[in-house]
Order: sequence, then C-alpha cells, then structure tokens
Amino acid sequence: MQIRTDQGLTGYGMGGGGTAAVHIIENHLKDLLLGADARNIELLWEQMFSSTSLYGRKGLAIMAISGIDLALWDIAGLAVGQPVWQLLGGASKEKALSYYTGPNVERALKLGFKAFKLGLFEAGGGTDKDSRERLLAELRRVRGIIGPDNKLMIDCLCRWNVEYTLEFAKAAEELRLYFIEEPLLPDDYVGYQRLTAEVRGTRIALGEHEYTRYGFGEVLRQKAAHVLQPDQTWCGGLTDGRRVATIAAAQGVPVMPHRGGSIFSIHLVIGHSNCLMAESFGTGEPGNEMMERLTPKFEDGYYLAPDKPGLGADLPEDVLRKYVPALV
Repeated sequence: MQIRTDQGLTGYGMGGGGTAAVHIIENHLKDLLLGADARNIELLWEQMFSSTSLYGRKGLAIMAISGIDLALWDIAGLAVGQPVWQLLGGASKEKALSYYTGPNVERALKLGFKAFKLGLFEAGGGTDKDSRERLLAELRRVRGIIGPDNKLMIDCLCRWNVEYTLEFAKAAEELRLYFIEEPLLPDDYVGYQRLTAEVRGTRIALGEHEYTRYGFGEVLRQKAAHVLQPDQTWCGGLTDGRRVATIAAAQGVPVMPHRGGSIFSIHLVIGHSNCLMAESFGTGEPGNEMMERLTPKFEDGYYLAPDKPGLGADLPEDVLRKYVPALV
C-alpha cells in the first residue's frame, strides 16, 4: 500500500487480501481518502470501518483498511521527522525480545534467539495418536537443541479440537511449552474458553485471525485466551492494534503480535508496555530484499527500535518494481 500526499510525502503500509482487497480500496475506500487530511488517522479509520461494516467487519475489508492505516501512520512520522513509536508516547522498552518462527532452530539459536515456535507444517498435525507422538518427538528434539531455559511454542494452524488439545497439552507437560497457538478455528470462542479454563502447564494464544478491537473485545469477554496475537497488517492497522493492546492490558492479558518483528508492527511492540515479544519476520531465514527492508535491526535475540522517521520503510523504486510492480 502506497499513499502520496500533495505535500510530497509517501507512506507505505502492508495489508492482506490480495487483489480482492485492492478492489475494495480502488472502488470504495479511495473515495474517502482523496482530499482528506492525512493527519486525521483515527477519523479516517472510523469512516473506513463504518462505511464497510455492512459487508466487512472482519476479513478482506479490515485487511484493506489495515494497509491504509499503516501508510497514514508512516506519513505522520515522516511529517514530523520521528519514528512512529515516538508518536505513540515514546518507548516502553529499549528493544523487543523476539521469538523465532520456522524450522531452522539451529541457525536461529546461533543468531541469539531465546524463544522458538514450530508450526504443524514442520512437525505434522493430525488429531490421531500417531500424529501426536510424531509431534511430541519433534518437539523433544527441538527442546534438546535449544536447551531447558529457552521458550518453546507450537502453532496448531486451527486444525485441532478441544479434546485433542487438552490431551496434547497433558502429554507435552514435560516440554514446558510457553504457549499453544490457535488450536481451534478462530470463531470457536466457547471452545477457547474451555481450553483457557482447563489447560494446565501452558497457555492458549490466539488472534492472528481476529479483527479489530470489537473481535478482540469478545475474546476478552469470553476469557478465551491467555495471550493475544493481533497482526497489525490484518487486524485494523496500528490504530486498532494499539486499542487492542490497551484493553488487553486492563485485563492482564499480554499481547505478542503476529509478525511483530516487521517494521509495521515493531513500533507498537516498542511503544506499548503490554507487548511482551515480537515474532520473527524472516530473520534467520533465506528471504528477499523486500523482506529485509521491512525488518528492523536485530541483535542477539532482540529487535531494536527503528531510528528512521515514519515506520522506517526504505523502498527504492527498483525494489518496488521487482516485488510490487503495481505500486510503481
């Protein structure tokens, strides 16, 4: 997402939804932005949200709004020559503890990561006994590599059910999993409420596929999570991501944003005391130049606060032509 102002500022944001979200932007949201004051970020968010609510509320429309909202925050920082985290009230921490998501834990350990998350795409993930034993064996292998003191997590990709999750958590107690992420489908609040109440020895995390403060507010009302994981590029941008972190803090529920180690999310992690860890965004994995430019500096297990104005995107036109030709 690229927004240009008539003062010559260009802001970059990232959303989701592909060409379907682009259709919403081009045929609906653009009309709310042309001629508007880019500094009125919350007003524009509310206008975009209310005007899409009859067909949006979750999914594509919010993903489109997220990209726009982040680009507006980028412009706000560029306009005053400050990184966005400064606009949020300054830093709540000098650097953000990160956790690595991916299969190459040996490389991540050498880079200094102190927390590690596997996905079922790396370890297999059926709900039968054989699948469970294979997954436990893989987690034991990884625990042996990272040692007893580092954090270990598992992302279930919404493929399990309540009974299997409880059985797995009990069988995995020896591994001291820090959290089990999204074992159920996102809308199964009743199932998540039961897991949060009954699981022992670990935590239940969700939110990668939740949207806006209204959705997360329902998760909190249902007491359906121990950890929230909003994705700033999907959940409503920085404007609503900040609201989510604040309402979660009021109930003692920590926030660990999905893809928190991107420049689109690290400002919230640095700026809000309730954001405890940032998920890796390509760090330690073979990537591309675009991803490298959208990742903050990383040192010994921590992402550092960006020091460039705005979000910190450095995207020359040759890079945009290569990876996002529609923007040029």
